[in-house]
Amino acid sequence: MKFVDEATIEVLAGKGGDGCLSFRREKFIPKGGPDGGDGGQGGSVYLIASIEFNTLVDFRYRRHFRAKNGQPGMGSQCYGKGGEDLYITVPIGTTVYDCDTDELLGDLVRADQTLLVAKGGLGGLGNIHFKSSVNRAPRKTTDGTIGEERTLRLELQVLADVGLLGMPNAGKSTFIRAVSAARPKVADYPFTTLHPHLGVVKIEEHRSFVMADIPGLIEGAAEGIGLGIKFLKHLSRTGLLLHVVDVAPLEEDPVDAVHIIEQELGKYSDALAEKKRWLVLNKVDLLAPEVQAQHCQAIIDRLQWQEPVFQVSAVTGQGCQELCYQIMQYLEAAKAEYAEREKNNLLIDPLLMDDEISSPE
Repeated sequence: MKFVDEATIEVLAGKGGDGCLSFRREKFIPKGGPDGGDGGQGGSVYLIASIEFNTLVDFRYRRHFRAKNGQPGMGSQCYGKGGEDLYITVPIGTTVYDCDTDELLGDLVRADQTLLVAKGGLGGLGNIHFKSSVNRAPRKTTDGTIGEERTLRLELQVLADVGLLGMPNAGKSTFIRAVSAARPKVADYPFTTLHPHLGVVKIEEHRSFVMADIPGLIEGAAEGIGLGIKFLKHLSRTGLLLHVVDVAPLEEDPVDAVHIIEQELGKYSDALAEKKRWLVLNKVDLLAPEVQAQHCQAIIDRLQWQEPVFQVSAVTGQGCQELCYQIMQYLEAAKAEYAEREKNNLLIDPLLMDDEISSPE
């Protein structure tokens, strides 16, 4: 399946039904008076997140969506039937923007979460509403209003706990293949990964996390060189970044490779550049055992790296299991810290201002 992470669609909500002009006509009841009912409300358009979809590819073939119109009112004070709402299924992680205003309309991050993107028109009023003491037989009605029309830009940001970052051929795809069931393409030439891949890393029963592999970056990616930085948005939701570095490249210095990626991150987003990032020195199996530790330590010293560092070989599996256990512990600790912080926030009455909270005497 082709991975599509951006799409533009047009949505049109249904028009409200017109109000009815009608008078009651029954035998032996002269001048029965107005009895025209209201029109039904037009159908609205909603987006709903589903776990069954993982790309926006369907919107390449269908771009226009329209909800049903409301039916007009009828006599005997019968209201018109409302138009059926339209639900458009999108993958979890879809961000929705209004193309005309560039306004963020919503972010669908949970299964079955819905977002109203176009509200249906209101039904018109029947002549029964315009009856008065001076106008006993009104011939006035109102038309239903038109539904909202919008052009939407959908952007998919994959949901993952951990994101892999690095230069092309650093071994990111090989690593995610080694620790999960994901099977991205692996070859001895750059840019074998052309779109993001997700893999579930299972530590043990009820302990697992999701890892995302994105195409490699090169110098000038922010200006569109290579595959550019359009896939970096998929790392914005992750809780941890693994910066994978080839410790034994044929031409490029590993330290320079790290600095290039850091520069591209800064050009893309300050928030992403400041995200927690661990250094993963990959392909240590290519180094002689007697120089392996010394070579890796030299890279760490030159980088002045303060975060955790791991030495692994994605091909042989060396160090991969230990790294995954450390990731699981970090994610669980972060989750527990977040839950505790939320619990403490709930203990404070949000209606009380800071200056109203005083310590007991």
